[in-house]
Amino acid sequence: MGDEAALRAELRRLGRVVVAFSGGSDSAYLAWVATSELGPERALCLTAVSPSLAPEEREECASLAREWGLRWQAVETTELANPAYAANDGQRCYHCKAELMAVAGEVAAGEGATVVLGVNLDDLGDHRPGQQAAAERGAAFPLVTAGFTKDDVRAASRAAGLRTWDKPAAACLASRVPYGTPVTLGVLASVARAESGLRRLGFRRLRVRHYGPLARVEVGLDELPRALELREGVVRAVKAGGYSYVTLDLEGLRSGNLNEALGEERVARGSGPT
Repeated sequence: MGDEAALRAELRRLGRVVVAFSGGSDSAYLAWVATSELGPERALCLTAVSPSLAPEEREECASLAREWGLRWQAVETTELANPAYAANDGQRCYHCKAELMAVAGEVAAGEGATVVLGVNLDDLGDHRPGQQAAAERGAAFPLVTAGFTKDDVRAASRAAGLRTWDKPAAACLASRVPYGTPVTLGVLASVARAESGLRRLGFRRLRVRHYGPLARVEVGLDELPRALELREGVVRAVKAGGYSYVTLDLEGLRSGNLNEALGEERVARGSGPT
């Protein structure tokens, strides 16, 4: 079980930190605890802004920084300019985190600080090459060190009165694009517009998966009946993103489900999923 005392002790050991702050429940909790424990003079919260970040998420980071008194900075990252990232193979997240660490590492060097990420124990089991890239470049994972799972983060956030305690996971927009389909500015913009439209209809947990002119909409199982009731509005919202065809996934939202294809490829090669 996650231990906030251990988390605070780890942050004190690190001394000065730059928190990679995406606004999700994990990084938000880490940013709040780091600022609470070290003070804003020793804890900088850094949000990487690029076309793969939904506009609402940047606004959320700015809002949380104001509410919680975080020392906050938004910086631009240019992972889309990297052909290896844009090619969108199974290592896309590695290239993304490498770019994040290049930018955040430079800021951290100026601060005399360590870059810390809101990785929790549950994150260690999926295909997440970005964690490898971050660790190779000197990032620390204080939530892992302190034994936090995703549920622990949510429980601790709720106990602290943080409104992010039940915020749905919001991975980068590139995660909506199947591996092998190039990630482009236009693709990311289409996904962003479609998802923004669905949020305006009141859906909280959602993904718009990109398959060329076809969009596969995932919402929470509890919201499937509502998606059918609002069928015309859902279609309008998604087509406003530039899609010609709109489908609703009857299995509901499954974070990281595009990684299933990687497992299938490994099985086909005889190496099995990792």
